[in-house]
Amino acid sequence: MTINRKSFLLGGLAVPAAAFLAACGSDSTPASAPADVASNDGATATTQEITVEHAFGTTTIPAGASRFTAIAWGNHDVALALDVMPAGLSRQEWGVADGSGMLEWTKQKVDEQVAAGAAEPALFDDTDGYDFEAIAETAPDVILAAYSGLSQEEYDTLTKIAPTIAYPGVPWGTKWREMIRLDSQAMGMSEQGEDLVTDLEQQIADAVGQHPQIAGKSAAFFYLSESDTSTIGFYTTADPRTAFMTDLGMTIPASVQTVSDADPEIFYTDVSSENADQVADVDVMIMYGEESDLAALQADPLVGTIPAIKNGAVAFVGNGTPLSASTNPGPLSIPWGIKDYVALIAAAADKADAARA
Repeated sequence: MTINRKSFLLGGLAVPAAAFLAACGSDSTPASAPADVASNDGATATTQEITVEHAFGTTTIPAGASRFTAIAWGNHDVALALDVMPAGLSRQEWGVADGSGMLEWTKQKVDEQVAAGAAEPALFDDTDGYDFEAIAETAPDVILAAYSGLSQEEYDTLTKIAPTIAYPGVPWGTKWREMIRLDSQAMGMSEQGEDLVTDLEQQIADAVGQHPQIAGKSAAFFYLSESDTSTIGFYTTADPRTAFMTDLGMTIPASVQTVSDADPEIFYTDVSSENADQVADVDVMIMYGEESDLAALQADPLVGTIPAIKNGAVAFVGNGTPLSASTNPGPLSIPWGIKDYVALIAAAADKADAARA
């Protein structure tokens, strides 16, 4: 089943507002790509033919490719982090407060490049499916979609516009490192992509180093609604939000890992609140919502029995805010939000420690 942009954002889940769905898959390093040369406007032109493997086969990018359009979630941030302005990118709404169609970190980089003389990128809406005509109008040499939920039919249509880079395994199943590596490879910038990964890993380590209390704590990303507590939802290790816990030096609780291993292609699941004890092994819960939501969850006769909720060891990241959007890690969202994000998790970890004292 195709997961379109609307279901990616809304998901039909019982959450306080529009919590988006995405996935995160295996992490591997593609083969190195040829060297690249920068043009005057910051774009790159590949010097040799590039071959990229992904879920739909192999894409060959001809030498001289220099115009890149990005679709879905986060792929445009890879180009921008490498100082390349995409010709077009998917419009974002969730987490955007100013109506610009771009998350704060994306807009900042776009504005910087426009100030330096680059052309404004086209924005197209893929909430209800990809706007192929709008994508074609950007005249791309390459379409970046390493992190996406493309169907075979959508991929086939895009390839009629330009060589397209799809996800390596399953829809929405690309970890942030792999997204950077695949997209940068397609741009002829593999070496720069590796440098970016290394820099981001250091930024994460620096942020985590300020809060040693989170090390080794079990954690996962959950979703709950104080207005409907009949189910408890969580994202599996196939999702970048839960998978990111290991980047923070935390562990995945056995309850979440077991579900993740049973079906590696699902990225979220629900548990009946009557079986709340199934997630009793979670030290810290990361969740959309506000701190003010905690009292209602603690008062619930079933959900309130979960140790993390009972202890208040919940890191609420907001809902539809830039910070809540940044919890889906990417090359620009990590630097933008990592310090605040880790601080919230550390505060929840303190409560878990206090309950054990």
